[in-house]
Amino acid sequence: MKIKFYKPKNSILKKYIKGYYFILQDETGQSLKYWTFPNNYCIISVSLNTDVLLEENKMTIIPSDQTNVSADLVWRYASPVEIFYEKPVTEITIYFKPLGLNHFIRDFSTILRQKNIIEFDAFHDFKTEMEKILNYKKRKIQIRELENYWLSKLLDKNLSLMDEIMRDVESDHMISDIAEKHHISRGYLNKLFLKYLGKSPSEYRKIHRFRNSVATKKHAKNLTELSYDNMFYDQSHFIKNFKNLTTLNPNAFFKQVNTHKNNIWLFI
Repeated sequence: MKIKFYKPKNSILKKYIKGYYFILQDETGQSLKYWTFPNNYCIISVSLNTDVLLEENKMTIIPSDQTNVSADLVWRYASPVEIFYEKPVTEITIYFKPLGLNHFIRDFSTILRQKNIIEFDAFHDFKTEMEKILNYKKRKIQIRELENYWLSKLLDKNLSLMDEIMRDVESDHMISDIAEKHHISRGYLNKLFLKYLGKSPSEYRKIHRFRNSVATKKHAKNLTELSYDNMFYDQSHFIKNFKNLTTLNPNAFFKQVNTHKNNIWLFI
């Protein structure tokens, strides 16, 4: 099984969706395994005729004897998760930017208050339409219909303030200073993050810096430069952050990960 990642063709969707990939059944019968590490995306995976087995730090996808449409949403995990496909499946996986799904679901906060991995069925026609898309034979048609579907669900929401606060949290400013800048308490800032992103500002920042350091690794001369470029206070802070999110120190991590891949968050 091979995975090809696509970025949205529609300019509006590019604001909210990072990209998506398709997996199609083939005749090889080969299994697929990869590790995915913490990120700030909201990830929806939809597959045909599968059962999904959830264990601690592992998700196994196996063919089902029953005809079904399985859809899962993941938005928060603090340690690596092993993804294992026992056999090739038919699947679409969509990566929404941190605030992305808020622009399609009227009250996304009700979903974020649930478990971190849930069955996704936010629209009455979601599984029906995804099944149609997965059964199209031509990739061009799949992409067109997938993007048309999400455009049909787009809501008129103004989240500019939350977007500005999120960008501030990605900076090196203290959380208390950011709250003061926006004339809110630190406690209320925390509530906003939980409401719109399902995680605290400090957790969001920690993952953002980790991801940014991975994305910029190929441009850094060494790990010391990489740590300072990504606003880690010192090397020990950099190493601690990596160990918390990957169980590995940066040296060991970068020996195992090809940072030149475009879809780096998959780490296949």
